[in-house]
Amino acid sequence: MSVPTQHDGIEDGGGSLFDDEPGTGQAVAFERVPPHDLEAERSALGGMLLSKDAIGNVHAAGVSSPAYYLPAHGTIHDAVMDMYGKEPVDPITLAAHLAKKGDLERVGGASYLHTLVQSVPTAANAEYYAEIVVERFKLRRLIEAGTKIVQMGYAAEGEVADIVNAAQGEMQSAAQLGAGGGLERVQEVDDMLEDYLVSMDAPPPARLPLPYADLQAMLPMEPGDLVVIAARPAIGKSVVLLDIARHVAITHRIPVLMASMEMSRPQLMERIISAEARVPLNRVKDRHYENDDKQRIYDAAQHIGGAPLVVDDGPAATIVQLRSRLRWLQMLGKLPRVLVVDYLQIMKASGKRGQNRTGEVDEVSRGLKELAGEFEIIVVTAAQLNREVEKREDKKPMMADLRESGSIEADANAVILLHRPDAYDKEHERAGEMDLIIGKNRQGPTGVVTVAFQGHYARARDLGTGF
Repeated sequence: MSVPTQHDGIEDGGGSLFDDEPGTGQAVAFERVPPHDLEAERSALGGMLLSKDAIGNVHAAGVSSPAYYLPAHGTIHDAVMDMYGKEPVDPITLAAHLAKKGDLERVGGASYLHTLVQSVPTAANAEYYAEIVVERFKLRRLIEAGTKIVQMGYAAEGEVADIVNAAQGEMQSAAQLGAGGGLERVQEVDDMLEDYLVSMDAPPPARLPLPYADLQAMLPMEPGDLVVIAARPAIGKSVVLLDIARHVAITHRIPVLMASMEMSRPQLMERIISAEARVPLNRVKDRHYENDDKQRIYDAAQHIGGAPLVVDDGPAATIVQLRSRLRWLQMLGKLPRVLVVDYLQIMKASGKRGQNRTGEVDEVSRGLKELAGEFEIIVVTAAQLNREVEKREDKKPMMADLRESGSIEADANAVILLHRPDAYDKEHERAGEMDLIIGKNRQGPTGVVTVAFQGHYARARDLGTGF
C-alpha cells in the first residue's frame, strides 16, 4: 500500500524544523506543526465511503476540501461530492472516478481508499469527526491570519489606518470562517429556486419597523440596503434619523448603532427624552420644568432603559472606523441590525492625498453601501442637498439636487427627500407638515408620505395620530 506523505500532499504526523543552537553549532529540533487531526480526517472520509447519509452529515458540518490538512484528503472529498447523488460511492467506484481524472495515484492509490474505510468502525460518528476537522482548520486559519498581520506590520506599506483595517479584516475572516472559505455564499439557481418555492406559503419576512406607517408600507428596508435621507439644513434630517433610531431600538428593541457627528451624546439624549416624554426640547435643555414634566421624563426613562441603542459621537468618522466599531460589536454578539449615520458629508474619506471633495463623498457613499452588504445590516444616513433647492419658487427638492454629491444617488437603494413648506413661509397653509418624498426606491414605489412635524418635541408623527 502506498500512503502519501505531506511532500506528496499528505503527511502522517508532525514535521520538524532544524536550526543551530546559538554558540553550540549543534542542530536543535523544534516542532511548529499546524493544528490538524489526521485520524479525524481519515474517519470522516471513511464514513462518507460507508454511508451516503454520512456524506450529507459531513457536508452539513461545513467541511469542504480546504478544511483538510492533507491536500490529498481534500481531493478525495471533492471526488466524493462530485459523485454524491449521481452514482453509488464506495472505494471501488471512487477509485474509478479518481482514475478518470488522473488523481488516483496522487491520493495514494485504490489501496489507500480501502484503508480509509477500514479506519472507521461505523459511519454514525462521521459528523463528529467532521467537526474536529473544521475546528482544526479554523485554528490554522487563525495562525495564517496572525502571520499575515505580523508581515503587514513589519512591511508598513500604505496608510496606518488601511493596515489596521486589513489586519482586522484578516482576524474577523478567520474567526468567523466556515470551512467553505466563503463558498457557503455561493448557490446555484436551482437551489435558489427551490428555496423560494418552499418559502412561498411561509409568512413574508418581517419588515424593519419604521416610525411612519405610510413610509413603512412603501419602503421595505432589507439587510444590505443603503437608505439616504436628504434635505437642506434645518429641514429635519436629524429628526427623521432619530425617529427611526428610537422607533427601532426603543419601541421594538432591535439593535441600532448611531454614529452622530452632528450632535454629542448629551444633546442626543436630550432629544430622545423630549421626543419620548413629550416635553418641549427647550425645557429639557434649560432644565426649566413645568407641570408634570418631571414625571413624564421619569416615565420615559423607564421605557428607554435597556434599549439596544449604541451611540458613537466621535468627530468625523471614517469608513475604516465604522467598520472597526461594527466588528467590535459583532465579536461581542451585539451587531446592530441598523446603522444610522448623521451625516454623510461630514464623514472623512480614507485620507488619500490629492482627492477632491466630490471624490471623498463618492468614497464615503460607496463605503457605507459596502458596510451594509458586508455586515448584512441596513444603513440609514442623512445627506445634505445643494443650494439649487432654494432657487426654486416652491423650494421642493429633486433627485438632481444630489448629483453634485457624486455617487450617492447611484449607491443608495432608496432616497427620501425632505420638504417642509413652513421652513420658508411660517404662515404657509401646510405649516406643521413635512413631506417625505421617496425619489428612489429599488424595493417599491416612489411617492410622497406626509407627516406631522413636531419640532418642539424633536420628532415627527403620522398625521392624525394626535398628541
